Amino acid sequence: MRLVFMGTPPFAVASLRALWEAGHEIAGAFSQPDRPVGRHQDRLRPTPVKEYAQSRGIPVFQPEKLRDGTALAQLQALRPDLIVVAAYGRILPDDILALPPLGCINVHASLLPKYRGAAPINWAILNGEAETGITIMHMAHDLDAGDIILQRATPIGPEETAAELYDRLALLGGELVVEAVDLLARGSAQRLPQDPAGATLAPMLSKELSPMDFTRPAQALHDQVRGLLPWPCAVTTLDGTRCKVLETALTGERTQAAPGAVVQADKGGLKLACGDGGVLELVTLQPDGKKPMAATAFLLGHPLG
Repeated sequence: MRLVFMGTPPFAVASLRALWEAGHEIAGAFSQPDRPVGRHQDRLRPTPVKEYAQSRGIPVFQPEKLRDGTALAQLQALRPDLIVVAAYGRILPDDILALPPLGCINVHASLLPKYRGAAPINWAILNGEAETGITIMHMAHDLDAGDIILQRATPIGPEETAAELYDRLALLGGELVVEAVDLLARGSAQRLPQDPAGATLAPMLSKELSPMDFTRPAQALHDQVRGLLPWPCAVTTLDGTRCKVLETALTGERTQAAPGAVVQADKGGLKLACGDGGVLELVTLQPDGKKPMAATAFLLGHPLG
């Protein structure tokens, strides 16, 4: 089948690689424009999808806009049977959605209709979900609202971070999109409508989510730390020093101490009281301007009472 692929970050590379290795003809890869990086923003970093596509000799297109006719003309010249989208970061206009004979499909990292939007992996962990998964869907005008072709669930580990789950779901997405393309090629792909009553949103992350509120339960704070890795990270202030909290552990202990009180601060660990009477251990910290360190190492310069 002749495909056009649209994607940008490492998550999308797994799907592009899977389709390439499955032997599909990939007429072109669309990715967001390269962005400036470096201390002085003086060099451009190619997107991961662009790097992979170029390594396989796949033509790369990076339009600044999708609604000025340029991208549509490029796609018309490529004549795809199907467009596959995975974390492209742009909303496709209706004229592009209607272009391929087999339509456009999307690799989405949730069990739709739950967690429509930009950050489904993070929000599944932030909300304490026990499982998530991949959905391959026909794309529609409304965001992440198209009919479902395939879904596959996977459990979320109790200590798994968003960064770790991201890598697992990327590989699962690659496996599932190959299955979906094969079904479409055979004309046997289902169209299962989503139930809008079950829809939830997964908006973009922001630093406003970072501050830790120790009046919340220990489990919720543990989920916050896992769900905000690698960005923007949970943060708290210890001995007047703002720290990113990169790793925590649920101790199973109970305390009568006030939320946020230091329960233990010695070579055995740094533990704080939480709002439900639980105790959360801060395992790895990154003070502002410093490298990540064990909480016990932080205590050497910041003895907490």
